[in-house]
Amino acid sequence: MMQLRPRTHARTLLAAGTGVAAAGALCLAVTAPATAAAPAPSLAAGSTTVTPAGHAFAANLTGKATFKAGSVTVTCSVSNSTGQVPAAPGNHNDAGPVSSSISAPTYSSCSTSMPGVSATVTTSGAWGVAMQNGSPSTAVMSIPKGGVVVKTSGLASCTVTAAPSGPATVNGSWSNGAPSTLTFSGASVPVTVVGGFGCPTSATASTFGATYAVSDTTDPASQITVTG
Repeated sequence: MMQLRPRTHARTLLAAGTGVAAAGALCLAVTAPATAAAPAPSLAAGSTTVTPAGHAFAANLTGKATFKAGSVTVTCSVSNSTGQVPAAPGNHNDAGPVSSSISAPTYSSCSTSMPGVSATVTTSGAWGVAMQNGSPSTAVMSIPKGGVVVKTSGLASCTVTAAPSGPATVNGSWSNGAPSTLTFSGASVPVTVVGGFGCPTSATASTFGATYAVSDTTDPASQITVTG
């Protein structure tokens, strides 16, 4: 998922997704951040406050994360990331998003829709996310250059690299709750694919869908919220 830094007070939160790929008609899609902090939306935005200030959080996949290209789908059932809401006053921005760094999301327990083909996902680098209050509130997750590498094995041996030419971003939506959720639907990210027979080497993008529950790990009785 890039790097346009919000203003002075911009630094904050959230985790979430990365990509996976499969063979045959495989492509990867991931959502999220590239340097220690995510980029700010390009349009003028209202104020944003993320609370509780300074609290650590964890983002855990709920349900399945799907990565789809044509008729091929890669599904992962385990994914998580961690981060920390900026301490005050950095958890507030008068005119834009609040951003922060997050750990590179991990993905495991993945399968593909193609018989005889398995997939593994490796993530690396500095990731980030920028949260913007609104109706709905939104999130921009940034992926560093080459931050996700998916390898398939079996009937097709392919290597899919996300954000191959530079940082990339993925857009999502945020919903306050107990716990709050971060959702990515139909998000797209650039990819390159290399490999032999059965590998979609002409693919240049892939789509991603996942929902993450974001919990406060400093105080489990509290909720991570995004307001104005």
